[in-house]
Amino acid sequence: MGVIIILLIVSISIALLFLFAFLWSVKSGQFEDDYSPASRILFDDKTTTQN
Repeated sequence: MGVIIILLIVSISIALLFLFAFLWSVKSGQFEDDYSPASRILFDDKTTTQN
């Protein structure tokens, strides 16, 4: 029974750690631009030609 309590405490603390990391990344702007990185690979870079 003691092992279950220890595992519950450890799993809840890890979940809270991941929640804190997620909220920190949202607040710092990690998920601001979610469109352009996915579509950037679809467009070719403009090449410069020399005459």
